[in-house]
Amino acid sequence: MFMKNKTLNLRITERRLNKLKLYAASKEKTMTQLIEDWIDRLPFQSH
Repeated sequence: MFMKNKTLNLRITERRLNKLKLYAASKEKTMTQLIEDWIDRLPFQSH
């Protein structure tokens, strides 16, 4: 099944953005990959 990608706009401080960029580069990942990895680790909650 094909899942369509969506865009997420996020407001963060320049300091945090730079920190994320540097961390992503050090791990040879994109910022998107880091955020997706973090989201995937969140526990699933069904209401």
